[in-house]
Amino acid sequence: MEQKQVTIQIRRQRGKTIEATFPVNGGGCEKDDFRADVQEEQQGGCLLGRFSLQLHTEPMCVGCNLEAEHPIRVLLPMPEKPEKITALYLFGDWWTRPAFADSFEEIPDRTQTALFRYPDRCGCFVPMVGRQFKTYLSGGTADALCLDMLAGMGGQSRVEEPLYLYAEGATAAEAVHKAFRWLAKHHNIRTREARRLPELFHYLGWCSWDAFYTEVSEDKLRQKADELSGKHVPVKWMLIDDGWFAAKEKLLDGFHPDKAKFPQGFRPMIDDIRRKNGIRWFGVWHALGGYWDGIAPDSALVPQEAPYLYHAVNGKVIPSPRTGCGFYDDWYQLLNREGIEFVKVDGQSASPHYFENCIPLSEAARGLNRELEHGASRMDNAVINCMGMAMENVLTRPVSAVSRNSDDFFPQKEGCFTEHLLENAYNAIYHNEIYCCDWDMFWTQHPDAVKHSLLRAVSGGPVYFSDRVGKTVPEVLRPLAYTDGRLLMMDRSAKPTEDCIFTDPTKEGILKLQNTAPWGSVKAGGIAAYNLTCTAQTAGFSPAEIDGLEACSRYWVYDFFGRRAAAVERGGTYPVSLDADGFAWFVVLPYGSNGACLGLLEKYAGFSAVESVRTEANVQTIVLHESGTVGWLSERAPKKIHVNARDMTGSLLQRDTLFTLPLPTEAGATVISVSW
Repeated sequence: MEQKQVTIQIRRQRGKTIEATFPVNGGGCEKDDFRADVQEEQQGGCLLGRFSLQLHTEPMCVGCNLEAEHPIRVLLPMPEKPEKITALYLFGDWWTRPAFADSFEEIPDRTQTALFRYPDRCGCFVPMVGRQFKTYLSGGTADALCLDMLAGMGGQSRVEEPLYLYAEGATAAEAVHKAFRWLAKHHNIRTREARRLPELFHYLGWCSWDAFYTEVSEDKLRQKADELSGKHVPVKWMLIDDGWFAAKEKLLDGFHPDKAKFPQGFRPMIDDIRRKNGIRWFGVWHALGGYWDGIAPDSALVPQEAPYLYHAVNGKVIPSPRTGCGFYDDWYQLLNREGIEFVKVDGQSASPHYFENCIPLSEAARGLNRELEHGASRMDNAVINCMGMAMENVLTRPVSAVSRNSDDFFPQKEGCFTEHLLENAYNAIYHNEIYCCDWDMFWTQHPDAVKHSLLRAVSGGPVYFSDRVGKTVPEVLRPLAYTDGRLLMMDRSAKPTEDCIFTDPTKEGILKLQNTAPWGSVKAGGIAAYNLTCTAQTAGFSPAEIDGLEACSRYWVYDFFGRRAAAVERGGTYPVSLDADGFAWFVVLPYGSNGACLGLLEKYAGFSAVESVRTEANVQTIVLHESGTVGWLSERAPKKIHVNARDMTGSLLQRDTLFTLPLPTEAGATVISVSW
């Protein structure tokens, strides 16, 4: 078999450019002024590519080393062209989104993960993050991928870095899983399953951002807390977003709350709200560099935190990627005394801007993430990582569990929902392998409020909203949480079904998102369906498309909004028809000989309220997390129903195969005995 021939283009300082073609694993290419090589090897079921370069310069002469801008490009031939490509690319410095391509030429610049579909398999291609350099995919040629390497600074004469990782599987999900398991091990970070989600994120939250933007204050927070408790909305945490500390322009001027907005600091306010309104946890926002542009050079923080700060050549003062944990630790120690127990850290992909021409971007990002997490151990690592989907951040956070999965929810931007859904759904394909993905806040009083609410229910991550004072609609939130505010959280991020991964849902078809959650001792699941086109669309789904669903021959499919059900074989098809801009939620439960308990009918993932199911003879005993309107799916009516030993058979309602038992919504376990 003929060896692959790679082509490299090297841009050196002072306008000199190198171009060479040589075989992979062929010993490389050496000339008078450079030596370069590309090697491939199998590791852990994946194909790892490595790149090396040595530039030769004359002694005692002005160097002619690598340029800072676009220093290295590698054209890598692929032995087979895929039928379809889905590229997850950085469309700014902070977030990725999908692009759907038919050829290597159509791959967008700054692609961080590319999925390939072949007739008999799928592939996942990940440009690598190394010690100093990172690699992107860009638009290639008819038969070759284009890889661009950069370090955010010039002057290097030697490069020894991983270049790419490629994994294959029967499905795209299998290929992605294989690749990112290898990457987590290589970078010595935890996968999602190994990261501990702090307790507070299991509960409903509220954030000040879209309510007040930077005009947050003690008075406004107290008003909002009073509204939430008055409306019986069981919020258990509040996030005080941008605007709470003293700043000059976009520079941090001090650790303390702004005295004009919080005259007594946070502690008296937090203690009062906890006692009066029952909100348990409070957190604050800040940027990775302190504030957006770092720390004010003339502030008292600079001499106070001197050992922990870095003075960049561009004039920015920021926490040091080598000693910065002291900066975060000092700040968080003060915040702890003020009653603050978690943080949201924004602008995390800003390392190239902070450290340009000072420290290579991969080294800077790795160091600053490490220092942040060392400091955040004081917060029990309760961190919402945000604006940090550049791969040098994704692959270098050691332990924190939560990472934002998309650009912001923009409440007043027309058409925002489609883009918000598109980013979250497709980013989760790879991002969920490492993190519990945060699908951002939303407004409950909004034209798309119910669509957003369903999206948060299937997101498998934190759920919080940001309504202004007086604007919260409790009915939009009730399907998401129990009466104590605990979320009915699904197992992982919702992901597109396999047949949606390589199709642009804004142009045709219906986007189907699949997820699972516990149903007693087994896994049940669901499909959230969204029509993102301007015309009516039809599609179908099979229970087999839900990853991790309990393996059965037959299932119930329950239309949550339509209140109807049908039995479907595992490989059968349930038809879906949605009007333009329509959406639906389908719960999928194992069929069973004695029907299937839907749990709490008014909750999206109400089936997960079923804590246990025990069947003896013709009696089924079900324990629910709390009571409310309960539903069953069955071909035959139950003979008797007892709730906490009380006969409730006369209260049972029937509509075709759906049986409903209205019970008061009350906290505490409910035991239901059904005789068939």
